[in-house]
Parts: sequence; structure tokens; C-alpha cells
Amino acid sequence: MLYGIAAAAIALFLSAVLAALLRVPALRLGLLDRRQRQRRVPLFGGAAVVLATCLVAIAGDRTGIAPLGDGIKVLLAAGGAVAALGLIADVWRLNVRFLVVGTAVAAAFVVPYGDTGTLPGVAAVGWITFVALAFRALDHADGVAGTVGVVTAFGVAACAAVEVMDGLVVVLSVFAAALTGFLMHNWPPARVALGACGSLFSGFLLAATAVIARAGQDPVVGTAVLFALTAVAGADVLLVLVSRRLARRPLLRGAPDHLAHRLRRLGLTPQGVAVLLGVAAFCAVLVGVLAHTGWLQARTVLWVAGGVLVVVLGLLRVSVYGPARARTGRAGRQGGGRDARGGRRAVRAPRVPRAPRARGALQEERAGTRSGPRTMARPAPVYGPRRQPEAARSSPDSEVRRVGRSVSPQVNASLRVRNG
Repeated sequence: MLYGIAAAAIALFLSAVLAALLRVPALRLGLLDRRQRQRRVPLFGGAAVVLATCLVAIAGDRTGIAPLGDGIKVLLAAGGAVAALGLIADVWRLNVRFLVVGTAVAAAFVVPYGDTGTLPGVAAVGWITFVALAFRALDHADGVAGTVGVVTAFGVAACAAVEVMDGLVVVLSVFAAALTGFLMHNWPPARVALGACGSLFSGFLLAATAVIARAGQDPVVGTAVLFALTAVAGADVLLVLVSRRLARRPLLRGAPDHLAHRLRRLGLTPQGVAVLLGVAAFCAVLVGVLAHTGWLQARTVLWVAGGVLVVVLGLLRVSVYGPARARTGRAGRQGGGRDARGGRRAVRAPRVPRAPRARGALQEERAGTRSGPRTMARPAPVYGPRRQPEAARSSPDSEVRRVGRSVSPQVNASLRVRNG
């Protein structure tokens, strides 16, 4: 008991300090997450959570105060591998397929096939991968992933405590404390974010420990409990997939269409969104824990599923995409663009400029319009140098000079040149 309190306090302090220290290199390296338009948040907060959780748990195991067991060591090793994969994704922006394959391979090493069986074990691998990626998607707003993660960690720890799995309880308690220390910097307005490193590790650890805690029991009840423990993350994924499918948008292209984004459009503050989703996670996790202990029947989880369905259908009515914008690139201006429905736009003929008209003709045309019927406008005179007689051109003693210079006053006015 005393060790659990001390370990949680150390993990909280260590996570808070590491999150503050790792924020500086993330800023210098440009590892930032763009949130709320122009605000950018460093991504090394997840590394602080992973380091604090693993260091404190391994220290307790090495000192012999809280031995974890071989299965928990494998779990931490697999979680560290998933966190490393997420860190690579934060630095080099890996494709989602690599994240799916890497997380599935790590999950295959932690599922207890002897207790679950082969087919349920394979399904558990898929579910762990789904929850890990769902928590990565849940890290789309300040304080949301951390709050939901802390609540879920306490719920899974309660399930593990019922099954007398002390190693799982220690790891989950340390992890919850580390997430709490991270929340000191991630609470709105956030100064650091989990990133793929921390979010994948959080989802993987929570899902894997839940599978281990439910292994060997009724698969129907186990499915209901696992769903209730991660209902908020599942609702976010379902909402995004349905919304993008209905809007005919790419499923893997980021957009402000998650739970927190839609709640913000309804008028909630960032702090209110984090608190509301935390309360929703607490209610769902409480139902899952009570169903796991047998105090509630498994069909009670149907109320959680109904709540998820109502929330998804209600938030689908919130407009988040906005009107489609016509692309006005060079190809679009020359006839290569498409309209809002995806069809080909009509090509406009280039506008031919009108020939300039003489000022005199324009004035006469306006005058004729005002006075009466339109008459033929007399063309404006074109001024040019008059042709000089042969005598004037051939006379060497002529006083006429070239155009642009002074003219002798003795020359006849008819011989002067008028410049146009």
C-alpha cells in the first residue's frame, strides 16, 4: 500500500518534470502538433509518460518491492516498442499502415492465448490495435486523451484488483499517475501534447491489460466489459468514420470532425469539453467495472451502446466541414478544374479587350446620344506632317529646322509642321 502511494507520487512528479524538460527540444526540432488554427503544441509529452511509467515500474521490480512477473515485463516491452514506433511517426510522419502492422505484432506477444483460445485471441489482437489507434485519434484536443486515459486506467485497475493481479494494478496505478503529471502541462491551453508516441502507448497498455484481466472468463460478458471500458474512444472513431463517409471525404485525411471539435462548435469551452468527456468516460467505465464484478448484468452495457449511438447521431448534425471551395489554380482557370459536385466546369472563352477609341469620336458619340438620333460620327483627324513643296525642301537657305526645334518666325504658317 505504501509502495503504491510512493510509486504513484514519484511517477507523477517525474512525468511532470520530464514533460517540461522535453518540451524545449521538441520546439527546437519543430516536432509540433497544429491545434486551433495557428496554435502549435510540442509532441514530446508522450515520451515523458512512457519514461515515467516504465522507469518507476521497472525500479519497483528490480528492487523486489513490487515484482511484476514475466507477463508484465513482456507487456512493458511491447508497450515500449509501440511507443518507439509512435515516436518515429511523430518525427517522420509514418503511414498509418505501418502503425497498424507494428501495433498488431506487439499485441500478438501479450495476448494470453492459453486462457482466451486461438480465435478469441486473434480477435483480442485486433481489438488492442483498434483501441491503440482510437486513443491516437482521441488526442485531437487539449486534455481529452489524458483525462479519458486516467479514468480508464483506474477502471481497468479495479478489474485487475478484483482478479488479484497485483502486477497489473501497480503498472496501471503508475501509468495513471504519470498521465496526471502530464495533464499539468496538457490541460487547456496545452503546452505539450501526447503525440503518437504517448497516445499509442496509452491505448495499447489499457487495452492489453483489460484483455489480460478478462482472459479465461465468459467471452460474451468480456466483450461487453471491454466495450464499456473504451466507449468514448470508440464513439469518437465511429463518429469520424460515419461523418467522413457521408461527406465523401477521405477516411485517413485529418479534419476538425472529432468529438471535441463538434462540442466546441456547440459552444463549450476547451475545459468544459475535457470535463464532459471525462464524465462520460467515468460513467461508461463504471458500468464496465460493475459488469465485470457481477453486480450488473452484461445486458446493462446495452445502455452504454445506446448512449454512444445517440451521441453519434446527434453530433452528426453539427456542421464541421463548411462549404466546398472552388480551386482556382492555373489548370482550373484554363478549364482543368472541377465544380463542387465533382463535375467538369464549363470553360470560359478568354475576354478580348476592346480597341481604344479616339477621344473625339467618344465625345461626339455621347453628344449624339443626348441630342437625338444617332448619326455617323466623323472620324477624328489624324495629324501628321504636311508635305512640303519641292522648293522648300530643296532650298539650302531655308530657315525651317527639324521638328522639335525652334522655327524661324519668317517662315509661312502653312509650312509649319504640327506634331501628333
